[in-house]
Amino acid sequence: MSGRYAPSPTGDLHIGNLRTAILAWAFARRAGLGFHMRMEDLDDRSHPEYYDRQLADLAAVGVDWDGEVLYQTSRIGRYTEIFDALRERGLLYECYCTRRELASVASAPHQPPGSYPGTCRYLTEAECAAGREKLSHMNRGPAFRLATDVSELAMVDRLAGEYSGTVDDFVIRRGDGAFSYNFVAVVDDGDFGISQIVRADDLLSSTPRQVYLQKLLGYDTPEYIHVPLVVNPAGQRLAKRDGAVTLTDLAKYGWSAHDVRALIFSSLGLAPDAEPSDVVPEEMPREPWVLDAATLEAGPSVLG
Repeated sequence: MSGRYAPSPTGDLHIGNLRTAILAWAFARRAGLGFHMRMEDLDDRSHPEYYDRQLADLAAVGVDWDGEVLYQTSRIGRYTEIFDALRERGLLYECYCTRRELASVASAPHQPPGSYPGTCRYLTEAECAAGREKLSHMNRGPAFRLATDVSELAMVDRLAGEYSGTVDDFVIRRGDGAFSYNFVAVVDDGDFGISQIVRADDLLSSTPRQVYLQKLLGYDTPEYIHVPLVVNPAGQRLAKRDGAVTLTDLAKYGWSAHDVRALIFSSLGLAPDAEPSDVVPEEMPREPWVLDAATLEAGPSVLG
């Protein structure tokens, strides 16, 4: 039984990423669980130079993990195995919708935001052939979607309580042949016995899809803890474009990794030298942490 943190190596981690990582690590250690690190490096934007930089930053703020780091690119064979098994069960179908067509569906009235209405699910063979021909001119193949048998599913989050969300026919493999995040994350978590998942609460709406797939594949559903985001003064999710928000950038203004760790614990209402045993999910703030990156340029004196 373990918790995990799973960054995408598409850039340096910022304070929001580090805060979620510290929470995932602290909750797992407090509960006596193992803790694993997984690099979600299937993203086209992943770059090898960020692997070690992200891991070094996590270690610098005190996050440790058990065993070797798991790289998703080493797991393609396993994903293919599960994908093929789903196809053999008749649970996948080809989707020929283009991005433009999907965008028009997303804006249609009475359609849950971001959900797919099953446009390609019941096409005739002639219609499928026409769809493949259409995509061939775009140098891509069809996506494969999961044929679900529910429209929504209720799950329980430790902080949000019972949550019911949309379960549509979501993508398992994209038209370019890449497996989707929802698919590979479920397979990895299930295969490696992940029993606790901590992540930002903007991902809560996608969780019912993952729980549905877990049940379909025979995996146990982990405990979910969706934690508040770190946002800029405009209320938008913190990003590197907001200024000095990575350890490298903050070091220019006198911030050590220990200072950043102390700042994160302070944002949780804890002492700067808090330990994992001090981090109680139910006692953490439920509102987003508003961080004005510009004030951080004043240096660690803002810690008081």
